[in-house]
Amino acid sequence: MTVRSVSGDAQQILLASELIRLGARLQLLESETTLSRERLLKLYKELRGVSPPKGMLPFSTDWFISWQPNIHASVFLGIYRYLQDHARLSGIDTVIKAYRLYLEQMPPEPSEQPLLSLTRAWTLIRFFDNRMLSVQRCDVCHGQFISHAFQPRYGIRCGLCHPPARAGKRKRIDKTVEIDYSVSSGSNW
Repeated sequence: MTVRSVSGDAQQILLASELIRLGARLQLLESETTLSRERLLKLYKELRGVSPPKGMLPFSTDWFISWQPNIHASVFLGIYRYLQDHARLSGIDTVIKAYRLYLEQMPPEPSEQPLLSLTRAWTLIRFFDNRMLSVQRCDVCHGQFISHAFQPRYGIRCGLCHPPARAGKRKRIDKTVEIDYSVSSGSNW
């Protein structure tokens, strides 16, 4: 029988609480803490006021390769690798610190969720550890970005240097609608 300490449990509860506040899914909590599923469920409900979302974690490297997620994931990974090399952090502590720094650099809109969730960031690190994804250097800007592990390494451009044809069109359309609406609302009807 394993002897559990009160201070060890307290540290695990603090870690789980921090992960829940950052948006972690239950599977991440189970993987990174030693707390039972029942305790994690109670803690999640206490902190969030609702049950944790159900369903499987995303398990596809393709999400990280698409244009906008690739930019966000590449920023997070750059921060994570810097902390790994220069800070005395390891494991989930590095993921938490890197994710907090990512949120500072890429803050979401006030009513929206961040594009890269903590669970996806954690999954990204697992994909790198298992050599399913790698980093490539852009031939134009020489920045590093995420790519599939066995993708050819010549003539490569990142999503910032070579955005897709419709990148950014949605915001321009939204602004046009707002402008048209404000012009029409100013009429004397």
